[in-house]
Amino acid sequence: MSEHQNIEYKETWRDEYLKWVCGFANANGGKIYIGKDDKGKVVGVKDYKRLMEEIPNKIHDILGVVVDVNLKRKGRSYFIEIVVPPYSVSISYKGRYYYRTGSIKRELTGNSLNEFLLKKTGRTWDEVVEPRAKFSDIDKESVKKFLESAAQAKRFPVDKKMSIKELFSKLKLTENGKLRRAALVLFAKDPRDFFPTMYIQIGRFRKTKVNLLFQEVVEGNLIQSLEETLNVLDRKFFISPVSFEGIHRIEKWQYPLPALREIILNILVHRNYMGAHTQIAVYDDNISFWNDGGLPVGWTIENLIKKHESKPRNPIIANACFLGGYIDAWGRGIEKIIEACRQENLPDPEFDDSSGFRVTLYSNLASRRDYGPSRDQVGTKLGLSREQVRILRSCLEERRITDLMAILERSNRTKFRDQVLRPLIEMELIEMTIPNKPRSSKQRYRLTDKGRAYLERL
Repeated sequence: MSEHQNIEYKETWRDEYLKWVCGFANANGGKIYIGKDDKGKVVGVKDYKRLMEEIPNKIHDILGVVVDVNLKRKGRSYFIEIVVPPYSVSISYKGRYYYRTGSIKRELTGNSLNEFLLKKTGRTWDEVVEPRAKFSDIDKESVKKFLESAAQAKRFPVDKKMSIKELFSKLKLTENGKLRRAALVLFAKDPRDFFPTMYIQIGRFRKTKVNLLFQEVVEGNLIQSLEETLNVLDRKFFISPVSFEGIHRIEKWQYPLPALREIILNILVHRNYMGAHTQIAVYDDNISFWNDGGLPVGWTIENLIKKHESKPRNPIIANACFLGGYIDAWGRGIEKIIEACRQENLPDPEFDDSSGFRVTLYSNLASRRDYGPSRDQVGTKLGLSREQVRILRSCLEERRITDLMAILERSNRTKFRDQVLRPLIEMELIEMTIPNKPRSSKQRYRLTDKGRAYLERL
């Protein structure tokens, strides 16, 4: 069995592996095996008697964690199993916090650390009371729009005689009569009085982020920002493709409207409001949406694009948006974005969590020759991204991982391997030239017959 979310292999013990113990304790628990190679093959530990005493003592003394340390044997070789339970409190190693996500150990810093520590207390950012806020800070027109939408959605009993205080109590936007942060995000007259980065910056670029042509800023609460962002994009940033039915001129959105609406909802509902402002970059043939903070701790892109349960960063905000009819169903946002693109015969959107979280859509003005397969081609059915298609084309010749990373201008080897290479290998589109030694310095990657057949279809 290879390493994954709950399994880690180490050939020998080093004290720095306490970071891995810390990561497991802060996540969902897991097992660390000392005396196994990266593939899980037993290589044995010679000083196992000493380690059986040292390891549990070091873990307890340095981390304050109690683990099970078991001695195992296969043939004549001994190896050690460390079973780490998940902890409800935060665990640190020398003042630093680590978290196990996928098959890697990640150090939590900045906003990710703040979010993690808050979660360990059993609270989320949006349920914290904002002591400076008063009901006079609430925009009544936004509340009215919310109630109109809720009445149409029929998910929330709308009573015209209900006061704002009663409404907010039912929506869990108050605590002991005081406003929570969620109430201000949704309905504040000027939410930037409380959260300075709560705005959306939209820029129009020629080719790169250096070539800025013009920009706009959308301010306001969530209810206001949703429609205003769509209006600004349509009026000032998009080119509307034109067709004719008889003598009638028909203008389409440059990007699928359901996908745009869903993305904007996601960047408003699930963003980290303590981080940097949201950015939208518009180019000739694509548009990218960026939020600070990245995915929730423990999540990966692979988990996100599959069917998954909903774990909103701001559950109170998400619940209010669901009851108000803004969100159709929890956990289906990414699925709906992909579906909307495929219905327009567009390439699948790209998702990137290497720095914050970014979603990129490709325009119906773009050439599919450049951006991958159309809906009726096998590439879309396989769910390949534009980057993966480029890697397949590059692997017509044997390539080193560093060569492939350079093609995509990637610098993080682990993320490149997990997000781009591994799915292609699992789908048998590319293969390693030395499969028994995956980390060999002579390792190369090449196209398989299945991969060649896929490219021929493109």
